[in-house]
Amino acid sequence: MKNANHDRYMVKALVHATKVLEAFQSAGETLRLRDVVTRTGFNKGMCFRLLYSLHQCGFLDRVGENSYRLTSEVRRRRLYRIGYAAQGQDTSFDKEVATGLKRAAEREQVELIMVDNRYQPKIALRSADYLIRQEVDLVIEFQADEVVAPAIASKYLEANIPFIAIDIPHPGATYFGANNYQAGLMGGNYLGRWSKRHWNGDMDEVLLIELHRAGSLPKARIRGLMAGLSEVIRIPETCRVVPLDGDGQFQTSLERVRRHLRQSKAKRILVGAANDSSALGALRAFEEAGRAEDCVIVGQNAEPEARAELRCPRTRLIASVAYFPEQYGDGLIRLALDVLTRKAVPPAVFTRHQMITPENVDHFYPNDSLLTVPA
Repeated sequence: MKNANHDRYMVKALVHATKVLEAFQSAGETLRLRDVVTRTGFNKGMCFRLLYSLHQCGFLDRVGENSYRLTSEVRRRRLYRIGYAAQGQDTSFDKEVATGLKRAAEREQVELIMVDNRYQPKIALRSADYLIRQEVDLVIEFQADEVVAPAIASKYLEANIPFIAIDIPHPGATYFGANNYQAGLMGGNYLGRWSKRHWNGDMDEVLLIELHRAGSLPKARIRGLMAGLSEVIRIPETCRVVPLDGDGQFQTSLERVRRHLRQSKAKRILVGAANDSSALGALRAFEEAGRAEDCVIVGQNAEPEARAELRCPRTRLIASVAYFPEQYGDGLIRLALDVLTRKAVPPAVFTRHQMITPENVDHFYPNDSLLTVPA
């Protein structure tokens, strides 16, 4: 809670006037009286008196009869302190989210306090405690373990700090991220069309590389994939559907698919993975076994490593569903400011998705040649 010991020294009228000035999110923005009422939460009479006083003192210009804007002499200070609990910094997806968030926060003059959850539930809990002690105005939480989500959420709710959850739902949070079922549906449709065109719809096995610890929402991605596949082709009764938990990690997926291939003699295998790390791990397992031609794989996220693979001749990674994490920062800061200024926000804000294939990867990511992507 933000009960500072020195609150008795605060001049409330000045605090209220500052809140009115902070309601203006850019120097050229024009607000009416009712806009200021909505953004500050103050009553109409108080807002009218504050606007009138700030105009008379030269802080606001009057526009027309009932609208105001900041005078050019007023310099906006950093409006809010926002905490960002990053999932980790190991993958390109995580790095692109963090980079975009820092860029958007700087542009909007928001102070961003960043901590790293390192993919560990215990660290995520400690990160929440730290951000609460920092008295942030809002938290953007990015951690992949659904089991610990209620405990993290209870900390923020008890501290009366609003928060946004990226990709994994947390109780009481505004959700921002993937439309998992839709993304899975797109991937399944693409796998089905490829199988119909190249294998006449015949298949011996569907291999699903899942991410169990992330909980129910990423499972919707896999359900969507199976639904999308079934929309395009009929899955034969003799076809095995095999789920494996790749934990969203390259090495774990590689080892578990490697173990599976020692037992499976299937020749036509459709592989759907929860993310690109798992997709690439599965691909390497097939290549190690000398069975690359037995599979086709669709990933999720369209990360730089997957895009590099899509450019390889004769790759068996035929597509990845893009989530555009490089654009998360703009959307997250925009949503955070809406929450903090008490605008009406939906319970979930979904990112857009796009199938990235060998044919269109250069169109959507023409600057990839400037990146250094590890093998």
